[in-house]
Amino acid sequence: MRKLKLDELNRASVEEFKVLKKFPVAVVLDNVRSMHNIGSVFRTADGFAVEQLCLCGITAQPPHREIEKTALGATQSINWTYHADVLQAIKKLREDGYRIIAVEQAENSIMLNDFKPVAGEKYALIFGNEVNGVSDEAMKNIDACIEIPQFGTKHSFNIVVSAGIVLWDLFSKMEI
Repeated sequence: MRKLKLDELNRASVEEFKVLKKFPVAVVLDNVRSMHNIGSVFRTADGFAVEQLCLCGITAQPPHREIEKTALGATQSINWTYHADVLQAIKKLREDGYRIIAVEQAENSIMLNDFKPVAGEKYALIFGNEVNGVSDEAMKNIDACIEIPQFGTKHSFNIVVSAGIVLWDLFSKMEI
């Protein structure tokens, strides 16, 4: 087996990417501290062609060298907005027809493997702070909560790993 070379991957240019049909998902970063995590979520969002990324609260914004280290240019391809307060982002996303879903360990959460996305529906996935998770304010304004099943001793994944797991799961379940 031979690995493909970069020029064999048929990657879209930023201009081509911007007009491609997008995965009907918005990713919301609620007070994410690490700029490397922020950049990696940009890159993951690009990989799944999500509609948009909402940066909220203390979440840093491009352009920033530390974000670009892991984003590798995805800050140019992904549509993103900044909201000083996560509630502003939730309000706007709800007005735009998104179902608001927190990714968190919470009472009455739905295990990811049991979550059944509805065809034709748009989803906004909220990922929280590396230490405190999704903010209490956001949790009071969600439509549902998804939890990733875990079996080890740590009971937490890095936010980027969580984003990759959840986006892949939804991508594999939704008809696009």
